[in-house]
Amino acid sequence: MSEYATSTGPFTGAEVLSGPVFARLARIGQRVRQADRDHPWVFDTAVVAVVVLLFCLPDVLPGHGDAGPREHRIVLTRLPLPATLALQAGLVLPLLWRRRRPTAAFVAIMAVFVLQWSLNVGLRADVALLVALYSLALHGRLRHLAWSCAAMVGAVAVVAAAVSGGGLPVGDALFFLFSAATAAVALGIAVRIRRAQLAGLRERAARLEIERDQRSRLATATERARVAREMHDIIGHNLSVIVTLADGGAYAAQAAPERGREALLLIGDTSRQALGELRRMLGVLRDQGEEAAEFTPQPGIADLDGLCARIRAAGPQVVYTAAGDLDRLDRGMQLMAYRIVQESLTNALKHAGPDTRAHVTLTAGTDRLRVRVQDSGPPPGVRTPAHPGGEGHGLTGIRERAALYGGAVTAGPGPGAGWTVEAVLDLTPDPTGGPT
Repeated sequence: MSEYATSTGPFTGAEVLSGPVFARLARIGQRVRQADRDHPWVFDTAVVAVVVLLFCLPDVLPGHGDAGPREHRIVLTRLPLPATLALQAGLVLPLLWRRRRPTAAFVAIMAVFVLQWSLNVGLRADVALLVALYSLALHGRLRHLAWSCAAMVGAVAVVAAAVSGGGLPVGDALFFLFSAATAAVALGIAVRIRRAQLAGLRERAARLEIERDQRSRLATATERARVAREMHDIIGHNLSVIVTLADGGAYAAQAAPERGREALLLIGDTSRQALGELRRMLGVLRDQGEEAAEFTPQPGIADLDGLCARIRAAGPQVVYTAAGDLDRLDRGMQLMAYRIVQESLTNALKHAGPDTRAHVTLTAGTDRLRVRVQDSGPPPGVRTPAHPGGEGHGLTGIRERAALYGGAVTAGPGPGAGWTVEAVLDLTPDPTGGPT
């Protein structure tokens, strides 16, 4: 084991491939691909220039046909320089369109190739046919590749027969030519598959990014709706009670100062409770940093007595009746029932006035929880804001809350001039693991 391996541990393939050299090469390759996308004709011209320098110039230089052992020397026709240059141009120049028109480029080069060998002329520029075949496998249509390979087989057979006259066995010539053609096709298909895989991965990454952004936006919208419902329940209820108490206290300030003082005390208590609930809600939204907010439990069914007492302090007569085993309900169901009663009583105070009577009934069965709030409406001769014809934010929030628990809400005029809100919530366990 080397000194390096004993001091830092053995090398692994992942370490080598993730080294700075390969990272630099990857960046260079990315820049080259970007430049090729911006100026594709530069790379095509460079390929043609390389083929001309490596394979065309040796054929036009003097003495190029005297190399090689005499026993394997192939006797071919030597054309004048202008004819040779013309054939080389016919073989090489179509490579300029090998990516944009791969099939047309291959057909043009194949035609020149067949013409050349029909004259018994061999040129090093014939390598352009392999480049065209590779480009067809990479950029062309696959159905064109099939007949192009068939044409290539025929051309290879003709060339093998032509070169076999110089002492080279036909089998060896066929093996070499077929191997070169197969390598060109295989390399083109391999690169094509790799590019398709990378394109699929990039498309999938883009799609996942879009889906992630959509999920984030949906989660944000859901959280905003939830917070809006909570803020509506907190602010709408407590402000309605405060406004009613303030109106009553202002009326009683002259006739019964003690009642006015009592109304002010109730306003203070209600305001402190609303402030505490707002702080708790904002503490949930605030990032937990240096100090953790002190949370109090969310209200439940046990807090309905206090809720009814606050409503009674504002004037309405509230009767609260409970039946069934309500203690077995989970915290989410208890909060749901509390908010429904809170919203219903707030609406009764707002639309029926402080002289109404409200009856709150909670009935817990084996699989259903029924919440019913019914008010008697305003006294005869007293005009108060009527219930809106459409659904306000409060009733919409009640329906959304009930829907989370597979429940349904009905709201409408009750017997006489009153208003009734009834919600039926499902207590059966949810097999999907959602709220029960």
